[in-house]
Amino acid sequence: MSWELLQLVLMIPCLLLMTLQIRSSRFSTTFGLGAVMCMGVTAGAYILTLFAMKYRQRVLGLILVSPLCKAPSWTEWLYNKVMSNMLYFYGMCGLLKEFLLQRYFSKDVRGSAEVPESDIAQACRGLLDERQGINVLRFLQAITRRPDITSGLKKLRCRTLVFVGDNSPFHSEALHMITKLDRRYSALVEVQACGSMVTEEQPHAMLIPMEYFFMGYGLYRPCQLSDSPRSPLSPSCISPELLSPESMGLKLKPIKTRVSHEG
Repeated sequence: MSWELLQLVLMIPCLLLMTLQIRSSRFSTTFGLGAVMCMGVTAGAYILTLFAMKYRQRVLGLILVSPLCKAPSWTEWLYNKVMSNMLYFYGMCGLLKEFLLQRYFSKDVRGSAEVPESDIAQACRGLLDERQGINVLRFLQAITRRPDITSGLKKLRCRTLVFVGDNSPFHSEALHMITKLDRRYSALVEVQACGSMVTEEQPHAMLIPMEYFFMGYGLYRPCQLSDSPRSPLSPSCISPELLSPESMGLKLKPIKTRVSHEG
């Protein structure tokens, strides 16, 4: 799902990150959708976060994978500029594909002299060949010019579940984001030996956290004990084994919750 969103971003002729969330609103209105559950990765997560901040009543919850929330660092800015120049002068060359793969996948998936490249990485290279260079260039330019949205994160009132791989170049950004979100509604899951695309590299690692996340909406089996109805991951619903860093190769960091006394 998140990879399809990334493909959509790459194909949009005139990409403007600040207006794409408006298009998301028009999409939900056109098709008569009510409140929705949103899931996105990196740039897609950024767009959906903007959407949730502006249209709070339309978003039930957010599942964000390696999300962005800050303006690019100097390192990322320079990295994106190098890729943009390479694309402009040389097109979708092999080195540029490698740079893009490094952005989304861990070394194990990309392969090496000893380890063959995975099917996921090969499929990604094929997709990049199909993309028009001008659209990839617009994507890089838009993501390089993104504004910082940190100040608006506290306004989010929907449950938010954040996944990030330990080897993702956006790992520190996800950690920054989770500190700015309201602790009553947010939780972080770090996946070991994984890049930005947790959905593709280790989708099994997302199953249990997402199951407990959906329990807060009355989906799957209900919780036996009563906790805050707004808690994204209620500690009483999570088995002690899941909280172990060794469990499923995860480092699960549920945010402490408290019972809401509002209304």
